[in-house]
Amino acid sequence: MSRTDEIVEQILTTYDTITVVGASADPAKAAHDVPRYMQDHGWRIIPVNPKADELLGEKVYRTVGDIPEQVGLVDVFRPSGATPDIARQAVAAGASALWLQLGIASAEAREIAESAGLLYVEDRCLIIEQRRLGLRAPVPNQE
Repeated sequence: MSRTDEIVEQILTTYDTITVVGASADPAKAAHDVPRYMQDHGWRIIPVNPKADELLGEKVYRTVGDIPEQVGLVDVFRPSGATPDIARQAVAAGASALWLQLGIASAEAREIAESAGLLYVEDRCLIIEQRRLGLRAPVPNQE
């Protein structure tokens, strides 16, 4: 198992909630389909999108910093050039993992995330990895 596979497995078996930056209302987009799939498979979704109020039956927040609870995993569906700012938002919000979806990569976002101690994955799809590794959503904390 590669180091990236170990991080992917750790993320998917640790976090029961996924904050999705760039979540979309358009069912034709991966930014809608992927969070919906993860939601259907037991993960809670917190959508982040400046242009929507509700997505996938969940309240939408404008930025990561607007989320009124502890953020753990931040999943990104935004262009690579936007990811350093999102990485900074994730760090400021106290997130502990940053995942850039398939086709999205940034050396700067990686440096920001890893320097702050976040688990980091880029250019990988949550659905593909969840299926490939046969992972299930962790049971939510009952605190």
